[in-house]
Amino acid sequence: MIKFKINGQEFSANKGETILDVARREGIYIPTMCYLPKTTANASCRMCCVEVEGQDGFVLSCNTPPVEGIEVKTDSDSLYKERQNIMKMYNVNHPLQCGVCDKSGECDLQNKTLEFSVEEQTFAVRDQARKKKKWGVHTYDPGLCILCEKCTAVCNEVVGSEALYIKPGGYKSEIDINRKNCIECGECISVCPVGAMASTEFKYSSNAWELKQVPSACAHCSSACSLNYESKGDSILRVTNESEFSSLCGAGRFGFDYENKVLNKDEDSFADALQNLKSAKNVIFTSAITNEEAYILNELKKKLGFNLVNDEAKKYQEFMESFASSANTLLYNGTLEDIKKSDYVISVGCSISSDNPMIRFSLAQAVNHNKAYVASVHPVEESSIANLVSLFIKNEVGSEEAALAMIADTFVEDKSNQQDFFDSLDLGYLCGESNISEEELEQLKRGYFRKNNPMLIIGEDVINHPRANNIALIAGYLQKNTSFKVVVIPPVTNTLGVSLICDLDEAQDGLSVGYNVKADYTLSAKGNGDLDMPALNQQEGTFVNIDKNLVVLNSGVEYKGYELNDLASALGVVSENTIDYTHKLGFKDIAFDELDYFYDNIGNEYRGYKIEAKSNRKRPKLDEVEELGEFNGSVVYSKNPIDQFSIFTKDCKQIMEKTDLVGSEQFAMAAKIKSGDKVKFIIDGIEYVRNFQLDRHLKGTIAYNPTFDVDSKSSNYRYNQVKLEVINE
Repeated sequence: MIKFKINGQEFSANKGETILDVARREGIYIPTMCYLPKTTANASCRMCCVEVEGQDGFVLSCNTPPVEGIEVKTDSDSLYKERQNIMKMYNVNHPLQCGVCDKSGECDLQNKTLEFSVEEQTFAVRDQARKKKKWGVHTYDPGLCILCEKCTAVCNEVVGSEALYIKPGGYKSEIDINRKNCIECGECISVCPVGAMASTEFKYSSNAWELKQVPSACAHCSSACSLNYESKGDSILRVTNESEFSSLCGAGRFGFDYENKVLNKDEDSFADALQNLKSAKNVIFTSAITNEEAYILNELKKKLGFNLVNDEAKKYQEFMESFASSANTLLYNGTLEDIKKSDYVISVGCSISSDNPMIRFSLAQAVNHNKAYVASVHPVEESSIANLVSLFIKNEVGSEEAALAMIADTFVEDKSNQQDFFDSLDLGYLCGESNISEEELEQLKRGYFRKNNPMLIIGEDVINHPRANNIALIAGYLQKNTSFKVVVIPPVTNTLGVSLICDLDEAQDGLSVGYNVKADYTLSAKGNGDLDMPALNQQEGTFVNIDKNLVVLNSGVEYKGYELNDLASALGVVSENTIDYTHKLGFKDIAFDELDYFYDNIGNEYRGYKIEAKSNRKRPKLDEVEELGEFNGSVVYSKNPIDQFSIFTKDCKQIMEKTDLVGSEQFAMAAKIKSGDKVKFIIDGIEYVRNFQLDRHLKGTIAYNPTFDVDSKSSNYRYNQVKLEVINE
């Protein structure tokens, strides 16, 4: 701890903190233009300058650590004059078009021009002719750009795509883009302090002060990132976030227009829905649901006696039960923040680029800020994250159990309490059949040398593996017996919440009612069922996210039809509002309206609360690794493109990914098809008709098949051998 003074008051600084960090933590204002807490300080704006007693000139607080005993002054006449001159430089020939600029009313340049009383411009330079550019969902106006470098910093350090860069040219310098690297997440838009980076769709559609802002949570994946719905009238016009501290992927930022626009309540359909629920043998639902709705369904199950069916959440529930029995705690112990702070990461069975975008963002920060060693164990090498991965281990399809077993053998030092399991491992056989060499295991071990914060990330391929139970035991054993923190990625938005709340069953023969799943009778937020329901951007409630936090969901736009709570109340599970169940979920007795939702000055998030992990005292024995099978011929991997997650993102107009089957050259040759062919195949009883597109970067006899146009999430292993039929006319 270092003690020093700011404006005459004594404070303590932790190792690694800068003067600006301490000032913000203590609520002391220092102006900035280019500073982003989630990226490395680039010191380009110089607005954060302060005075240090005994030192000539000014010191930049954003990248200067305090020294024992120094005295810092954050405000003085000379500092005010310096900052005023900096603002004059920023305003040199900056277009006075605030009336039509999207940033007007929320613009840092505008705010600080007023703050430092820049009332006139005493000098100028020759204006440069600079063309405006349209980059998909982004537009860039170099005439408005102040080259603060926030966009390039966040693109490189947080997203890890390395798409944006400064094109040098002195006074003519501007931002340029490598389009093939851009994943269109919009992070550059969110951090831009002026109107240079803007949303192509939102541009010129509204003034900032005309928008109603509602804080909520993204409903597309299990990160459930914080966001603000910004609406005018009965439509959401855009999504924003606390860009200094949080991030959003493209789906979260641009996939907001999926509300159900039902205009009234259909009483006949409501009565019909009640009758079908009374007669139902099964109620089938997805995990794109609030905790409160999951609780209501579970209470209806108790009252009406139907089977409550969610195969994907049940598979996760069973995986975590096995995991808990060997980890001796109910939940995995890692978070996204732990990944960001990690210096060593192994990912198994996870498509990092698309399964959960915040995993990718967190890895990018670990690599850029901590020089993290990242190893990806996966049958398909992902070229889009090649810049983040130190070691790619291409295991054979189906060999995830062997991979985890060999990782455990590599990193567990005291094997005495599972000696029989480790003695049973035939490493020569496992290496040969899994395609993981002893040299690669040795590389893993070397990369681990002198690392302090190791992480293990478990993905959906493992959760849905035929040997998931034993894999879960091995993963839990690793968490308990090594220094690795573990994250087991929930496959859908609220999979973790559903698995903790619901008593789930297998489906039986008889009438099935589907909640956002096509069934004999369907309750649908897509407006294509038998009774309309609200979409998640029209609801109040909560999710349990990947960090094991219960987070708040608020309604971004009005819904005018019936809700699940209306049906439940009519069937005897009575409550005035859905959110009246929040304190009954079994986690903490806290009412919905009492839940926090804010960030403090240094970026600590106060959003809901953390689910407490209960202890588990079981001591199961690990099973021997099963003999590995073979996947030959045409293998299709169920994987969505970036920014597509479900039937709700499918129709969002700014998310453009298609439902193509994308395969390698080897796959095309083995299947005897060519790019542009229309093909038909069956996976899990569902018939797919896809256009085939060749991707020369893909390696192996494999193809990606998207599933975002299917209303239910499969609980089966994501790799399938298929028979393709060409149906070209």
